[in-house]
Order: sequence, then structure tokens, then C-alpha cells
Amino acid sequence: MALSLKAMSYFTTALRHGNIARAAAELNIAASAVATAIDQVEAEFDLTLVTRQRARGIQANASGIKVARKCERLLEDYHALLAEGADLKQSLNGTLRIGYYAPIAPAFLPSIFDACLPPGADVILELEECDNDAAQDGLIAGTYDAILFVTEDVRPAVRYDTLITARPYCLLPEAHPLARQSAVSMAQIASESLVVLNRPVTGPYYERLFQPHGRQAPIVAYATSTEMVRSLVAEGRGCAILNMRPMTHECYTGARVVERPISETLPPLTLAVGYDKAAPRRIVQAFVEACQDHFSKTGAGQCILE
Repeated sequence: MALSLKAMSYFTTALRHGNIARAAAELNIAASAVATAIDQVEAEFDLTLVTRQRARGIQANASGIKVARKCERLLEDYHALLAEGADLKQSLNGTLRIGYYAPIAPAFLPSIFDACLPPGADVILELEECDNDAAQDGLIAGTYDAILFVTEDVRPAVRYDTLITARPYCLLPEAHPLARQSAVSMAQIASESLVVLNRPVTGPYYERLFQPHGRQAPIVAYATSTEMVRSLVAEGRGCAILNMRPMTHECYTGARVVERPISETLPPLTLAVGYDKAAPRRIVQAFVEACQDHFSKTGAGQCILE
């Protein structure tokens, strides 16, 4: 029979009072529950630990005093552990582990961290770029405290808050003739050479956008990073369709790109933050609230084409 924390608590309280009735009054339980706890402790150790005296209450013998002291230390450690756990949940310290399937996350995550982590916060950030499935699997497995991901094919176990819906736009070299237009059509894009961001979810998504319109021009490049797509477009390899954008028109090569809205109404991609909504640590809740606040504001900081 395992000795419960409750039995140890009742036992030590009874020995401290030297009286079962007074211990029961302090604990706000029946006297019989205290007496049963004493019996359980004695049965666990197979020892007589307490002398029961009808008129003078109870008195611990030498073995009882020794067991009571050990129980008190265990109870103190238990309550200290609970207090430390509560402090950890409420504190802005420790490690914040974030997995993100958001190719331009470097454009907005630093600002979000500035908003949710005050100066001097003892926090280590562990940031990992991953694909959409790996992000969700990592959240479920506890590898990540929070994830930024696209809500296409979301796992049933993943709880999330929507941050923003991003409509697709056309990315063009700065000198391209279509860049002089205020908007471009899918038919115009379909006649151009294409550079495709070829990542899980987004690759098939971009292909689907062309199905109602047809596409005559070839795909000239597949790339797994947004910045590679931007650089190839900037150097004139083709145009591209993307959803989110950094806050600069200059690419790694030094060449520039421009973004133009697409005249047709096309399905957007939705960026969300996933996390344990039942019992989030304070630092996770602070991060989620900072994400929500960041994307609730209009302007370039949303990293979409208005």
C-alpha cells in the first residue's frame, strides 16, 4: 500500500497537536479520517508509532517521532515543488521554444519579442524553421511551446488563434512592364516564366491558383526559401506568386522587386499561432498576445500587401 501525502499530512498534524480531535478541527475533517490516517502510516511501516491514551490524547514514541520528521520534510519538499512550479508558470523566464512555418518570420518575430519580453527578462529563445506538419507534430509532442503555421490541413489536436489572412500577390522585377500596372491578372501571370516557392502546403497551393486560368509559360525555378524566390525574380528569371512579404524591396543581390495585387479574388493563406490553450505558461501567453497585437495593427508590419 502506497503512503499518500494526505495520510502523511493528517499523521503529522495529529502528532503536532497530540490530539486527534484538535487535528481534525484544524484540517476541517472528521476525527475518524485522522485516526484512519494514523493506522495507515503504522500499517505501511508495520510499526506502532503512536500511543493512544483515552484521557490524554496521543503521543508518538521514538519511532513515531522519527517517521513524523521524515514525513514533514517530504511534505515541505512537496509544497516547495508546487510553489516553484507556480512561479515558473507565472514568470517571464526560462526557455521559449518556437517552431515556425512562416518563411518571412524574421521580418516580424524580432518586433514581437521586443513587445513581449521586457528588458532584463531571463529568457532564452529557441527558434526553429520547419515545415507545416513538423510544426504541428512538434507542438503536440511538446517540442515547441508555440508554433506559427498555416492552417491548411490543421491537426485536430492543435489549438490555435488566427493571426492574419494573406491574399496572394504577384512579385515582379522592378523593371518588368507589369510592374507599371496597379494590378495584374492571373492571365497575365500565366504568360510569364514562373519561380515557385516549393514548400509543403504552399507549392500545391500556388499550383491550384492557376487551374481555372491555365498556364502556358514554364516553371523556370523551384526554391524552398522566400528570399531565394525574391532574388531570382529580382534578377529577371521570372515572376512569382507569394502571400507574405518582408518590409523591404531589396533582395540579397542588391536588386529590387515590386509587389502588385492580383485583380481576381483568390483564396488566401491563413497564418496562425498554435499553443496549449488549456494551461499556457505566462511567457507563452505573453508571446501569443504580442503576436495578436502585432497583426491587429494595419500597415507594413503585417507583412501583407493591403
